[in-house]
Amino acid sequence: MADGASLADGAGGVEPVSANIVRAEGHIDGADRAKNFGHPSRTVWFTGLSGSGKSTLAFAVEKALIEKGVAAYVLDGDNVRFGLNRDLGFAPEDRTENIRRIGEVCRLFQDAGLIVLTAFVSPYVADRDAVRALHPPGAFVEVFVDTPLEVCEARDVKGLYAKARAGEIPEFTGISAPYEPPVDPEIRVDTSNPIDECVAQVIAHLNL
Repeated sequence: MADGASLADGAGGVEPVSANIVRAEGHIDGADRAKNFGHPSRTVWFTGLSGSGKSTLAFAVEKALIEKGVAAYVLDGDNVRFGLNRDLGFAPEDRTENIRRIGEVCRLFQDAGLIVLTAFVSPYVADRDAVRALHPPGAFVEVFVDTPLEVCEARDVKGLYAKARAGEIPEFTGISAPYEPPVDPEIRVDTSNPIDECVAQVIAHLNL
């Protein structure tokens, strides 16, 4: 975790509906957790089009980190929609709520001292910025998986692009719904390049 910040530090967003609640503060801070784990914590947020290689890269980075003795875990977009966010669709308001919820989960993971890696299309700049605002300075790392659309579509491992072009999937990012690329991401990768090179690029930035 970043330099001893508590969960309350840097927390942004809308106030909760519930009244008469107060944040509980423990006796362990970020510096204690970093000392215990042997590394600082981070949220590493992979964003990009469907088929860009977000999940593949996130899981490969997770494996590399675990092999280095780093406590890391991947939150994948599809996996989360099977459970925590199974009530959400893909309308713009649902996409925003999807990212809001997972951003809060990431903040908890990061506060606990882990490196949490996410793989979500997360198409809107405002939603990604809102997640960043939840984190202490330096604890959120945005990775733009900037793989060309034609490459993503050629992979089409789920057959989604073909269905979207046929009008069978409404609100499909990159075809019938917008994707707002990061303006100034910490890391920019293109998985058209060998995956090992992309993993090394991420690991080098994390300096773990």
